[in-house]
Amino acid sequence: MAYNLLKGKKGIIFGALNDMSIAWKVAEKAHEEGAQFVLTNTPMALRMGDTDALAKATNSLVIAADATSLVDLENLFSKTLEHFGGKIDFILHSIGMSPNVRKKIPYDGLNYENYQKTMDISAISFHKVIQMAKQHDAINNWGSIVALSYVAAQRTLYEYNDMADAKAALESIARSFGYIYGREKQIRIN
Repeated sequence: MAYNLLKGKKGIIFGALNDMSIAWKVAEKAHEEGAQFVLTNTPMALRMGDTDALAKATNSLVIAADATSLVDLENLFSKTLEHFGGKIDFILHSIGMSPNVRKKIPYDGLNYENYQKTMDISAISFHKVIQMAKQHDAINNWGSIVALSYVAAQRTLYEYNDMADAKAALESIARSFGYIYGREKQIRIN
């Protein structure tokens, strides 16, 4: 049952790949509650996933963007603001990936090139997204930016490896940028 809780709200949702994605489920519920949004993911993920089906079902625009690329994020924010004719109200960052975890490389034997990719994709991209939103003054006062984390940011979990480090960094970015953006524009970051 929908209550139109998000009627008139506009945003960007990162990471809806298929109907098993948390971002996909959030997009469906946000649409059900009246929100409008742009869906985004890396160009490769868009080719591999079913994002176009979600876009059709939610009447959403899809804009390819690698969240680790400032050029892609610049394009995403410019096109999103143009599409909506103004500022947005929310961003969902539902992004995470570790080559070390995928390859089952143990924490005490990490490949550091993979580690840097993990940190860039799973944490630093959040900083880049927020910084780009701030530079574009893209979010209405009292808007919200949400990143999905995991309890492994505070606890050690078997085989979660460098993703735990990335989630801890992600949470730290949320606190630090939340203080700055919240003080200046009353933007919540969680």
